[in-house]
Amino acid sequence: MFIESLRARIIITVLVLLAGIAWTLPNFVNFGKDDFWVSKDKINYGLDIQGGLHIVMGVGVDDVIRQQTKFSAESFKTDFKNQYEKEIQSVETGDLLRGEMTINAGSPELVELVEKYISEVFFSRDQDNYRPILQVIESTDTTVKARYFEPYIRGLKKQIVERTVETLRNRIDAIGLGEPNIAAQGNSRVIVQLPGLKSEQTAYAKDIIKRTAKLAFIIASQEPPANLQEMIDKAEETGGFKFGDEGLEYKDYLKKLNEELAKTGKLPKDTYVYFQKAPGAKTLAAGRIPWLLEEKNKVGGENLASASATFGEGNQPIVSFRFNAKGTGPFADLTRNHVNRSMAIVLDGVVQSAPNIESAITQGSGQITMGGAGGRDENFQEAKVIATVLRAGALPADLIQLEERTVGPSLGQDSIDRGKMAGLLGAILVLVFMLIYYKGFGLVANLALSFNILLILAILTSLGATLTLPGVAGIVLTVGMAVDANVIIFERIKEELAKGSALTAAVREGYARAFSAIFDANITTGATCIVLMYFGTGPVRGFAVTLIIGIVTSMFTAIFVSRALVDVLVQRLKMKLAI
Repeated sequence: MFIESLRARIIITVLVLLAGIAWTLPNFVNFGKDDFWVSKDKINYGLDIQGGLHIVMGVGVDDVIRQQTKFSAESFKTDFKNQYEKEIQSVETGDLLRGEMTINAGSPELVELVEKYISEVFFSRDQDNYRPILQVIESTDTTVKARYFEPYIRGLKKQIVERTVETLRNRIDAIGLGEPNIAAQGNSRVIVQLPGLKSEQTAYAKDIIKRTAKLAFIIASQEPPANLQEMIDKAEETGGFKFGDEGLEYKDYLKKLNEELAKTGKLPKDTYVYFQKAPGAKTLAAGRIPWLLEEKNKVGGENLASASATFGEGNQPIVSFRFNAKGTGPFADLTRNHVNRSMAIVLDGVVQSAPNIESAITQGSGQITMGGAGGRDENFQEAKVIATVLRAGALPADLIQLEERTVGPSLGQDSIDRGKMAGLLGAILVLVFMLIYYKGFGLVANLALSFNILLILAILTSLGATLTLPGVAGIVLTVGMAVDANVIIFERIKEELAKGSALTAAVREGYARAFSAIFDANITTGATCIVLMYFGTGPVRGFAVTLIIGIVTSMFTAIFVSRALVDVLVQRLKMKLAI
C-alpha cells in the first residue's frame, strides 16, 4: 500500500516537487528562445478568460449525402455492365437523403443479378470490418428498389463532420492563430473557438474557416451560344431569382440558374455555366463573365501536394500549385487531350482564370493568377488565403455560419481576476481552518495542499490543456476537496491516540486504516469525471479534466507526501506534533 522506506519516500517527494516547479515556472517567468529550461510551455487560457472568437458552423451533411446518392445512381449502370457485361435499362433516384434508387433491370434474370451485385459489391471498410452500404427493400419482375442502410448514413454523417473538424484544424494551425478549440457538436455542427484573437485578425480567420476550397480544372466548351448572357437573363426572369445583395447566395444562384437553363435544352449536353469576376469589378455581384464548362472533362484538386502564394511575371500575385503522384496523371491526361482549348481553374464555383492549353502539362504543376479591382497587397493577401486553404484541403461539405460571438479582452481579464480572487480566498480559508483545528498536523496538511496546487498547474502545463472558467472552478473545488483525505487520516490518528497508542504507531495505523475510505471516495468522484469527459463538450469537459487531475494529485499529496512529512518530523526530528 505504501513505500515503507522513508528515504525512498523523501527522494520521490523531492523529485516530484522539482519536476512540478520546472514545468510550472514558465507560467511565471518568461524564458527566451535561447534560455535553457526543461520546458517553455505555458497553460493555455480559454476563450472565456482571454477573449477571442467563437463561431458555430452548420455542416451541409445532407447535401453531401444527396450528391453521393446521385453519384451512386449515375455510376451503377456502368459499373454493373463492367462487372457482368450485361446492361440494365436505367437507374432512377428517390429520396436522396435515404439513398433511395430504383434499378430498372428489364427481366427477372437481371433482377436476380442486380440483387447479387448489391449484396456483394456495396460495402464500406471500417477499420478491419466491412459494412454493407446498400440494401434491397423491394423487388418486382423487372425492378429493384434499394436504399442506404441507416448505420451507413449515420457513419457517413459522422465522418463528414470529423473531416470538417480536421480540415479546419489544419487550416488554423497553418496560420498559427493561437490555441484553437475545434470540436463537433451533434451530427451536423462544428464549434470553432480562437482564444486571444486580435480584432484585426478576425476577418482573416473567418475567411480561412468558411472557404470551402473546392478546386477544379474544367475544360471550356467550344460551342458556347452567342446569346449566353441573354439566356442567363431570361432564366433569371423566368425563375424569379437573382444574385446579389438582395438575391441568392452564389452557390444557390449557380444551382438554380443551371437548373433553369437545362429546361431550355439549348445548351450542349453535360455543360454548366460558371462565372468569373470581371476585370475592375470589386465583387462578383458587381460584374461577372459567364463561362460554359464541360463537366465531363474535369479534374478535381483533392490531390494537390502543395500550394503557395508568390509573385509572377509583372509582379502579379499568383498561387502556385503542384499535384501529388496520384493527381499528376489525370491532370496530364486532361491537358494532353485538350491542347489548344481553354481550361478554367475554378475555386468554389468561381472561375479564377482560364488559360489556353498550349501543350500537355505532365509535371503536375501550374498557377492561378490573381486579379480583381483590389491593389497588389490586397490581391496577395487573397492569394495567401487561397494557398492556405488549398494546402489544408477542401472541406467535405459547405459550412453555414449559425452563430458568432466575440469575447472582449476586458471580459476575459475580469474573469481572470474573479477566478484568482475566488481561488485565493478559498485557499486561505482552508489553510486557516486546518492550522487552527489540527495545529501541527494542520501545518503538514497545508504544505501538502500547496504541493497539490503546484502539481495541478504542472500537469495542466505539460498536457497543453486549455484552462477555462469551469476549469478554474474545478481547481477551486479541488482546493476544498484536497484536505478531505487529511481530515479522515487525522481523525483516525486521534482515535488511535485516544486508545493509548504512541504517536508513531498512531500515525502508521491512521494512514493505513484511512486509505480504503479515501480511495473509495475518490474513485466515485473520478468515475463521475470520466463520464463528464466522455459525454461532455467544451466547458463541461474542461471542468472534468481539472477535477480528475486534482483528484489524482490530492490522493498523492495527502497519502504519500503528507505521510513522508509527518514521518520526517516525528521519526527523524522527534517532534511532538500537536493534533
